[in-house]
Amino acid sequence: MGNCLRLCASSPEDDTLLPEHLDQDSSSSPPTPVEERPPEPVFFVSPNIGRPISQLTEDEQVKIAKRIGFIQQLPTGMYDGSNKNKECPICMGDFLFGDSIRYLPCLHIYHTSCIDDWLMRSFTCPSCMEPVDAALLSTFHAA
Repeated sequence: MGNCLRLCASSPEDDTLLPEHLDQDSSSSPPTPVEERPPEPVFFVSPNIGRPISQLTEDEQVKIAKRIGFIQQLPTGMYDGSNKNKECPICMGDFLFGDSIRYLPCLHIYHTSCIDDWLMRSFTCPSCMEPVDAALLSTFHAA
């Protein structure tokens, strides 16, 4: 078999493979940055099954689009301290004056970003487990 290092280096003083030698040659021009793509968003077609958007079927994409539409129909507001709830049940953070909140049909309130993320995974209220879309669907069918 032999020593493979003899084949790689032509002489003992040959340091072309050492990092210091590479740094000296490349110091005149900065290294080109590697372009990083932002990660693909993951959507949850059911509570425990999430996939990147590129791997969703057409039916799953339609289901997610409808869910986003339902979420956007839920009323929002700004926290003003008048509600008896003082903290968001999802993040356990205190509501601060001016925080964006979303009201669910069951009258529970949450930070908008917290409940929107929750509703993209499970379409039930995290506090009472009432289906959120039941009230929305009845208003769409009544109209």
